[in-house]
Amino acid sequence: MIWTDLGIVLTTRKHGESAVIATFLTREHGRTSGLIRGGAGKKLSAHLQPGNLLRLEWRGRLEEHLGTILIEPEESFSANAMTNRDKLANLNTLCAMAEACLPERQPVEGIFGASLILLTMLNETRLWPEIYQKWELGLLNELGYGLDLSSCAATGQNGDLIYISPKTGRAVSRHAGEPFKNKLFPLPYHLLVDEVKPTKSDLLCVFEITEHFLTRHVLAPVGKKIPMARKRFIDRLK
Repeated sequence: MIWTDLGIVLTTRKHGESAVIATFLTREHGRTSGLIRGGAGKKLSAHLQPGNLLRLEWRGRLEEHLGTILIEPEESFSANAMTNRDKLANLNTLCAMAEACLPERQPVEGIFGASLILLTMLNETRLWPEIYQKWELGLLNELGYGLDLSSCAATGQNGDLIYISPKTGRAVSRHAGEPFKNKLFPLPYHLLVDEVKPTKSDLLCVFEITEHFLTRHVLAPVGKKIPMARKRFIDRLK
């Protein structure tokens, strides 16, 4: 079997003396790994830095096999990230979360496109956390655990929604949630109204919510935890 695709480098690990096994987020084939012969050498290792966009040619006897990959460089986002600590932290967060949360070989074209947008906007360090929180919310949607903020989980009404249930991910109204408010997440207003600009505290609240549901539904069931790169990103944001 042979296929070609665009891929964002997520991780690499050495295999033998000169080869590496690299993991990519691809446009059409999801999170995919493959053996790259000579990948540990100077010529190819520069292209195999996390965040770089490459054109891939995957070859394998069967689709479920590891396969071998030939690479051609498309765009070096890692070189740009190396010029600034915030940009590097942002890039590492994106790659680590995609590696940890995405299932193997499941197409996620929307997440690929959103990731590429984040990489092209690495220079917008002040705006980047706001865009990245949309990426994590989109990741929850892609994996089938998206938030439902259309109406109150308890009453069905669609007004005065100020909480999110940590069990269901659904919105809860002020009246219905008041007796349980200490157990509910606050619902940042910008998630309901696109025109509202989130504050830093709003963003931190969203990241607490997405971490809760990603851990509960995606990571914990397979024995994983939120990556340290993402924890460092939150600490820097604070």
